[in-house]
Amino acid sequence: MKVINCFKEDNPLIQKKLRRVTVEEGYEIATKLFQILNERGDGIGLAANQVGIDAAVAVVNVKEPIVLINPKIVRKEEETRYYEGCLSFPKKGCHTKRYKTIEVNVDNIESNMTFGAGDTDADLLESVCVQHEIDHLNGMRILDRAQELTIRRDKPKIGRNEPCPCGSEKKYKKCCIN
Repeated sequence: MKVINCFKEDNPLIQKKLRRVTVEEGYEIATKLFQILNERGDGIGLAANQVGIDAAVAVVNVKEPIVLINPKIVRKEEETRYYEGCLSFPKKGCHTKRYKTIEVNVDNIESNMTFGAGDTDADLLESVCVQHEIDHLNGMRILDRAQELTIRRDKPKIGRNEPCPCGSEKKYKKCCIN
């Protein structure tokens, strides 16, 4: 099982509200989602529909591993603008409107969970990540919330006729891409 790249592959679940599941089924799916996140090593949250599973289950791992089964945001405070990316839309990111503090009701925990109540960057990141994953479960993508779309590049793009960065003094098209 892998994260579906929505730029290259069809994912009919990415814009669909996902079905509710039992807590037992939710934990089984969450285990798979954490395995995928750990294998990839480049994400902090994952929703079931990102790997082709129709289930309202997501996992978040910012400060600690969190399982969200049939989550629903019940309270939001203090809107903010946040830049975020998504494993389903690699190398794209956008600014979205999110909330600094949210309260979430989930089926797997008796009381509501609060995110973002602290003053650290990790608190805000965790709150945004939970909102992002709950959006996935409701069929909403960050592209639907985008205020502006940005292409992220790990390295600056090198032109075909520019010197190769490996130091060979050959043109890039004659060196590292062949």
